[in-house]
Amino acid sequence: MSEQNQHLTRAEIEEFWESWLAVNREAERTGDWRIMAEHYAEDANYGWMYSHDEHFMAMGRDQIRDWAIGIEMDGFDGWHYDYVCTMIDETKNMVLGFWKQRSGILDDATGKEFEILGIGGSWFGVERQTTGADAGEIKIAWQRDWFDMPSTTHTFMQILKSGKAPQTLLKRMEVFGHDVPGHYHLKDLPSTVWPPPVEAGAHVTQEPVAASGPAGVGE
Repeated sequence: MSEQNQHLTRAEIEEFWESWLAVNREAERTGDWRIMAEHYAEDANYGWMYSHDEHFMAMGRDQIRDWAIGIEMDGFDGWHYDYVCTMIDETKNMVLGFWKQRSGILDDATGKEFEILGIGGSWFGVERQTTGADAGEIKIAWQRDWFDMPSTTHTFMQILKSGKAPQTLLKRMEVFGHDVPGHYHLKDLPSTVWPPPVEAGAHVTQEPVAASGPAGVGE
């Protein structure tokens, strides 16, 4: 568990971020993304959106290890997620990391790797843990990813057409739909689409315009 709103210095966040980049590279090298789980708090939550009514959400470190960086990442051997830009906000204890998804599989037509186009990235909330075995350590409290799903589908289809898709990737592409662990309908999500503190209004910078009725109502 952790205390929200506690202050972390920029140097502390930068040091944590460097360790995160390092474990990402090690996961890419070994093909085992589960080694990243210890960077998450025991009660962390991690989600992203596939469609308006298919969302992924993992609650707690164990589900993150088994589902988010387990089932969801199995089969992506050779893929790399290069962070091309990072933004750190030490006043909010947040990090934005923008990455490109590259497959490690060469497209013979271009000589370049198959790559998922569109802007993708991860939004992190980091906190110092105050209780339990991780007390005193900085961990990821929540993470939300975004990516271009139509572009993802297109790139997967191009890899299939090339005949270069390894069996591990073909097997992973069979894993989809609401029956997969961590996949939820919107109404059933165990956490919020937006990060919990943002959804709760902790960082509002512009109040919404008051809702108005249809034109002519009240005239």
